[in-house]
Amino acid sequence: MDLLLLALTLVAIGGFLALTLSRAPFSATTVAVVCVVAGCALGLVSVADTLATGSAASLRFDWDGPHGPFVVGLDGLSAFFLLPVLVLSALAAVYGGPYLYEYRDRKPLGPVWFFFCLFVAGMILVVIARTAVLFLLAWEVMSLSAFFLVTFEHEHAESRRAGWVYLVATHLGVAFLVALFAVLSFHAGGTEFGAYLRAPSAGPALAGVLFVLALVGFGTKAGLVPLHVWLPEAHAAAPSHVSALMSGVMIKMGVYGLLRTLTFIGPPPQWWGVTLAAAGAVTAVVGIALATYQRDIKRVLAYSSVENVGLIILALGVGLWGAAAGRPAVAALGATACLLHVWNHAAMKGLMFFAAGSVVHATGTRDMERLGGLMRRMPWTGTVMVVGAVAIAALPPLNGFTGKWLLYLGLAEWGLGPSPDRGLGPLLLIGLLALVGGLSAVTFVRLCGISLLGSPRGEAARHAHDPSWWMRGPMVVLAVMCLAATVVPDRLAALLVSARDVILGAEKSNTAGGGNPEAALYALGAFNGWTVAAIAGLAAVLVVLVRRGSTSGPTWGCGYVAPTPRMQYTGRSFAEMVAERILPRFLRPRSRRKAPTGLFPSSGEYASDCADPVNQRLYEPFFTRWAQRFARLRILQQGKVNVYLLYILFTVVLALAWTAGRDWVLGAP
Repeated sequence: MDLLLLALTLVAIGGFLALTLSRAPFSATTVAVVCVVAGCALGLVSVADTLATGSAASLRFDWDGPHGPFVVGLDGLSAFFLLPVLVLSALAAVYGGPYLYEYRDRKPLGPVWFFFCLFVAGMILVVIARTAVLFLLAWEVMSLSAFFLVTFEHEHAESRRAGWVYLVATHLGVAFLVALFAVLSFHAGGTEFGAYLRAPSAGPALAGVLFVLALVGFGTKAGLVPLHVWLPEAHAAAPSHVSALMSGVMIKMGVYGLLRTLTFIGPPPQWWGVTLAAAGAVTAVVGIALATYQRDIKRVLAYSSVENVGLIILALGVGLWGAAAGRPAVAALGATACLLHVWNHAAMKGLMFFAAGSVVHATGTRDMERLGGLMRRMPWTGTVMVVGAVAIAALPPLNGFTGKWLLYLGLAEWGLGPSPDRGLGPLLLIGLLALVGGLSAVTFVRLCGISLLGSPRGEAARHAHDPSWWMRGPMVVLAVMCLAATVVPDRLAALLVSARDVILGAEKSNTAGGGNPEAALYALGAFNGWTVAAIAGLAAVLVVLVRRGSTSGPTWGCGYVAPTPRMQYTGRSFAEMVAERILPRFLRPRSRRKAPTGLFPSSGEYASDCADPVNQRLYEPFFTRWAQRFARLRILQQGKVNVYLLYILFTVVLALAWTAGRDWVLGAP
């Protein structure tokens, strides 16, 4: 625990030192990166010990302040979520050094590194906080630091809009969290998490209210539909290494908060599991549906994060249902799938955002319609992007499939097991999960095919090249982690037992037989290992054969004398069948067409709108309508001191009048 606090202090000091060195961009960058990497390395020592032994530790400082003592702790659940925070933060710092250094002539780098360090420190403190006030304080540090990182390029209107949407959404969630902790503290008679655990069990009505408050408050941060609208805006606008952190670990703070809250409010009834499963399924479908036709490569990845959070919440719902129904096999499979996918998604999405950042760094654009031919020009970036795409699309044999495999097993056990609670619902969810997998495969085949293959569609893509090893290194590390998790998923699941015990309780977490997650993953890992070896061997043979007998010559031009890159498939045409024929009308992109007319046809026009339909058709009309109504109150803003003094005097008179006549109005004796 002491090492973890030292790590937290070192990261925070790195931010303040970088701020003081704003006029020396190289020094500010070096100090921040070294402090973040060193702090994360120190923290990993404590985390590894807790995951290996299952031990718990806490530290308490009592004082006479109005908000209670300072209490932090580390248990299996905290250590589980700290591992991706520390690993991905260290890699993001190394990657972000050369990425941000390109801005040294346009912006001071001290402030951005200051907020980056505060962002990392805030996430660490969120996970180890053990009082409501400290948790909310750390939550605000994390959220506000992310706001300043999202608006790093505030000179662009897109970044400013993304920042405001994020700020409104995150504080909507905070309002629900304040209400949640206020009710919990009133019920427990204190603000410490220990008091919540010792408090008498809440009744069904109170527990239901607490569950809904937690679901909305933490679901906003996690990006559950329809609370997800901030996520694609912020992820697209932020620097790519920040996007990797926000997608890989920050949104998981919402999952952590929900899991931690569930330990406070007693055994979950079955309807909680069903609610989470339904919310997760809707989120997964909507997220991947919107990802299929986005042009911005970072928006594709952001909507994919919405999908994967949906899968995590769906798995959690399956686990909670199994615990409430007395089905330990379903509970263990669901909870393990939830936790395992948290780790896998952090590695996969961090890799994909790093790769996307390298593309943006080399070409200056996020629009895949202006890319193409990057595999030849950026072989390192292209290779790791393909690895990440196969993993994030949950295609076997890579690690994205392992969590989904356990989820399939859990849903099958729920729907087909020997229980009166079985039914068509879980089996329909299996079909829905397969649909999500198919759409995910289409999405990432489109992303890699349009961006990496074919001919360059612009000058920037034609002259692109791989970044330095300071940016390649973190991508390679994450790609190796994805491959390693593919081969030994059972070893990873063994490290999750202490976290699973915190969620389900030891008596419901452990099971045997066909529902044993470790046994199922051992067989899958063996299959994955042989498959990866076979693919690698076949690829090596093909490379040798091609190099020995290959010849070069012009390809068939399909009858065109001078084909151009404009004749290639576009991302829009690739996704047309899915976007226009398969998706429901509400989720389809809007198109504007102007066909050529006349004997001598004039120019035509075609444009498609990839905006989020939930935001465009639900939130924007609602907020616009109410903004217009509240705008009428601007008449009160006169800008004159004497008018404002009159407002104050009027308020004081009303307060005194209420105080004097309160007893008479209320009928008190």
